[in-house]
Amino acid sequence: MNWEVRTMPSKTSFFNRALFRKNLTRFWPLWGMASFVGALFPLAMLMQLIRGHEGSIDPLEFTRAYYSILTVAVPVVSLLYAILCAMMVWSYLYNARSVGLLHTLPIRREGLFWTNFLSGMAMMLIPYAVTGALCVLISLAYGGFEPVGLAVTVLGVLGESFFYFASATFAAFVTGNLFALPAVYFLLHFLSVLLDWLVSTLAQGFIFGLNRSYSGVAEWLCPTVTLERGLRPNGTYEEVLRRAANGTGYYRNTLTAIDLEGFWIVGVYVLVGAALLAAAWLLYRRRHSESAGDVVAVGWLRPVFRCGVTALAALLGGILLYELFWQNVQYSPYYDAVPMTVCMIVAGVIGYYASAMLLRKSLQVFRGSWKGLLLLAACCVAVCCVLRFDLLGVSGRVPAVGEVERVELYVADNNYTFYPGEEDALLEEVRRVHAAVAADWAYIRELEQQDWNGDLRQDENLSFGNALHLTYVLKDGRTVDRFYNLPIARDRLAQAGTYDQLLDQLLNSQEMRTKRLRVGDSRYEISNGSLYVERRQQGYDLGSREAAAILAAVERDAAAGAWGSYDWFAGRDSDGSYAVSLELNFSCYLEERTYNDWIRVVLRPGMTETLNCLRELGLVTEGDLITYSQLYAEDTAASAGTLVEEPASLEETEVPA
Repeated sequence: MNWEVRTMPSKTSFFNRALFRKNLTRFWPLWGMASFVGALFPLAMLMQLIRGHEGSIDPLEFTRAYYSILTVAVPVVSLLYAILCAMMVWSYLYNARSVGLLHTLPIRREGLFWTNFLSGMAMMLIPYAVTGALCVLISLAYGGFEPVGLAVTVLGVLGESFFYFASATFAAFVTGNLFALPAVYFLLHFLSVLLDWLVSTLAQGFIFGLNRSYSGVAEWLCPTVTLERGLRPNGTYEEVLRRAANGTGYYRNTLTAIDLEGFWIVGVYVLVGAALLAAAWLLYRRRHSESAGDVVAVGWLRPVFRCGVTALAALLGGILLYELFWQNVQYSPYYDAVPMTVCMIVAGVIGYYASAMLLRKSLQVFRGSWKGLLLLAACCVAVCCVLRFDLLGVSGRVPAVGEVERVELYVADNNYTFYPGEEDALLEEVRRVHAAVAADWAYIRELEQQDWNGDLRQDENLSFGNALHLTYVLKDGRTVDRFYNLPIARDRLAQAGTYDQLLDQLLNSQEMRTKRLRVGDSRYEISNGSLYVERRQQGYDLGSREAAAILAAVERDAAAGAWGSYDWFAGRDSDGSYAVSLELNFSCYLEERTYNDWIRVVLRPGMTETLNCLRELGLVTEGDLITYSQLYAEDTAASAGTLVEEPASLEETEVPA
């Protein structure tokens, strides 16, 4: 007799409908509230359209609104909403009873993983679907429906939602603690930015010339920042003549084309999300149910977690302790290596034992820890020594002309941009100034320290606070950025080879005067300006024609040597300048973008061309051309208790901005 019982062959199921429905009904307050909040925005837009009595909407304008939301709002909203959905659907992993119960049900881990992931994706997309459906209905009702823009927006929302929830899923399987999940998730997204800020801030306090506490070199590892900056609506506008009901016409900028620049970034992050999702599945296959409650659920990641927490604590805590206990004592703009090393070691020790307590879930973590502490101290000493002695040669780096795409210079309250192949002679002079400043770092730091302590404030032969900002935009996309507050000494202005002499020679050259006025540079176009007469307390807005005429007059004065000489020791708006403020604004077209730039022209006796132009335009009279000392003679005399005499000679000083 055959007692064998026939059984139905089992099948591997990757989806369980009952679990899917249970997740959606159990967590409906989350996606329901998100849908309600999302629906408020199209409803508010509808109310504005009704109140404005608009009968139609331009489809391209509606598409531009779609793209703006996709680039600005969707990354941030998805970043925050994805972690909430992940905390809901993967919450069973963090409780021993829940994970034990679900793993005993007749559902394989494949079914649990993919069903919960699809549940979370559904909760991610339902609010977007509700909001998008209302927007589509409004666009259809007002004639603003544009299928291409809608399709691109839908693909963008799907791609970004998938990436953010996949990354939240990966973070969920790295940890075994519900409270650690959001910390791991946000650290995964912003670790590169955090490390960039910490390392740049620490290096800035040691290395001469570094001025940025954030370099952006690893920004591409931060998805939210990359999406916010990389995705951009790119519109084309044309002036179109509009006719009013009374027959009059007017020109209006009308959007004629719109596309989404950088949309390929979404595709890249979809692939990254797929890789993270595959990694999460591999972690789940090997995950032990007993890891519920552990801060780190993956065994080989425990030492990585401990080292990472220790390093972050040493960097962040070290800087905070130094600023709190030492910065206000030493009175120096630079870090002192020994106190900073001590602060980093103290903060690192705190992070070292804190991470050990989290991993072991115990306070007994001190036995046998001396080896790790020695390694921590050695690393802190090594980092501070590398920065203090600039062993990497950062402060002395001056990029070669062949490496750069352009060089931006800010000095004497004005901006200059140099391009290789167009202004190589001036560019070489800029590099010589930079090299001379970098070579004199010890002299500059010593004077900075004395000025910081107030020892040289009364020295009339020294001029402090002269900003020099150099930005080299390299051909490979990187930048070399340096900032210096230079002391200028009178005796060094006559010494060949000093940065004082080289900088003064560069700034007061005829070529730099011409460049200061953007003469012959097709990238700049005079747009408008403003003029304010102090005596009458009356201001004027200058049109493009008036501004262009004044700029041409200033050019003639500069060519005649009556404008543009900068005196490092003269005060701004000193007694020699007229009590008239003149500013000229430019539009700069660079890398398919428009930037605004401007200069401030200080009017002085001897600028005959500029003064005659202002008189012909009816902007100033002879009575307006008085100096500040003449205008405020009574106030100056009353405050000083003496009579104010006119200066014997008026030294020309140009103070652009």
